[in-house]
Amino acid sequence: MEQNLPLDELSTVLGRIQGLLLTEEKVDRAVHLLARAIKDSIPGTIGAGVSLLDSRGRRTSAGFTDAIVERADALQYELGQGPCLTAWAAEETVVVDDVLTDPRWPEWSAAVSSLPIRSVISTPLITGKESLGALKVYAALPSAYEPGAGRRLELFAGPAATLLSHIQSSEVPRRISESLQSALYSRDVVNRACGVLMERQSLNHDDALQELIREARDTGRPLRQVSADVIAGTPADRN
Repeated sequence: MEQNLPLDELSTVLGRIQGLLLTEEKVDRAVHLLARAIKDSIPGTIGAGVSLLDSRGRRTSAGFTDAIVERADALQYELGQGPCLTAWAAEETVVVDDVLTDPRWPEWSAAVSSLPIRSVISTPLITGKESLGALKVYAALPSAYEPGAGRRLELFAGPAATLLSHIQSSEVPRRISESLQSALYSRDVVNRACGVLMERQSLNHDDALQELIREARDTGRPLRQVSADVIAGTPADRN
């Protein structure tokens, strides 16, 4: 039976995060508290984390509860594929019942096969029209999460995205503004390119996104540039 959603726990941790606006710890401490609360509130979770943009606009695990989360996330950023990146790019919750049998991210699944990770849920951090990053939880057993676990993670994501946006804005407004503008532009270009591939090749959105990611990885070019080439009707140069 599905457990009640942790509304009291949610209110408590978000209140603590909001209180950090008056401290010097700010983002780093806030995301650590958030990841800790998520791990404690979703049964079966062995690790939780928060992915955000760093000072150079790169995706990074700004908060994680365990080394296994840091490693699994690092492999996603390195390979350019994985459930967290898909949730972030597609702006929708991604649920993985079994990493070893899910076909969506073959290289990442192979890379984490030696880690005690079998189930994953990731959901985007969205405030207004801005996609700030993603939350994720990992479990050691297949089909570890009950049907309501994705919704539970989404309950954290909504208010957490708003708070983190305010924290970031007050901490380094110019850097965050530039990073968000870049992220928003990239997201728009990537989504438009996915639409082109979906129409040309009769793909669904996730397959189109994976096609773009593979092209970017194979050619060593930024995903945004590959997407722009697809929109313009010019194939990426593999030379």
